[in-house]
Amino acid sequence: MAFATAFLLVAITMAGTITELRVQKKRKDRVSIYLDGHYAFGAKDIVAARLRVGQRLTDDDIAGLKEQDAFEEAYNSALNFLSYRPRSTAEVTWNLRGKGVPDAIIEAVTERLTRAGLLGDLSFAEYWVEQRERFKPRSARMLRHELRQKGVAAADIDQALQGLDEADSASRLANKRVRRYAHLDREEFWRKMVGYLQRRGFRYGTIKPIVQDLWQEIEHAKSDS
Repeated sequence: MAFATAFLLVAITMAGTITELRVQKKRKDRVSIYLDGHYAFGAKDIVAARLRVGQRLTDDDIAGLKEQDAFEEAYNSALNFLSYRPRSTAEVTWNLRGKGVPDAIIEAVTERLTRAGLLGDLSFAEYWVEQRERFKPRSARMLRHELRQKGVAAADIDQALQGLDEADSASRLANKRVRRYAHLDREEFWRKMVGYLQRRGFRYGTIKPIVQDLWQEIEHAKSDS
């Protein structure tokens, strides 16, 4: 793993004097650092910005630069991961850990993201519930299960689910589906509609009055035609 390798290099990089700082061709945000005429290691431009040719680096200096570089790389990796959609803290942690980032750096990255307002499990849980309600309504039970799988704490889940009207969610979902089943006989209509809503986590007690009302509307429409 790239991050793990960076840490292994700390142990084998020798102290020396900076003889060249060269922007890398393939990654313009990284700088190759040469000590005593030889390539020593690379670092992000933000880390290398305070370095200068002629500067003497000790082993401790190099170790510190590599740790800063690993942090910046992990932080930018997390930002990229968050750019697609909001994430839970656990999701960011799992993603970075899968790339070989040490836990100490992961903790520092998530703390910085949290301070910047870019990471927060309550806001993530609220976003998740809002998106589900808008596009794919689910029962509170199913939403709770989904959020637990993403590592969100129970207290944050409880708060995000406050005010959720399951009957309204199930009704909106059923009304989107009713036209597809309207041509069926009563028994088949009930079987398909009930099954559809149950697969989204809704309980039969919530489903029954909704399906009854929809079937009555279908019958009225047939009798009027």
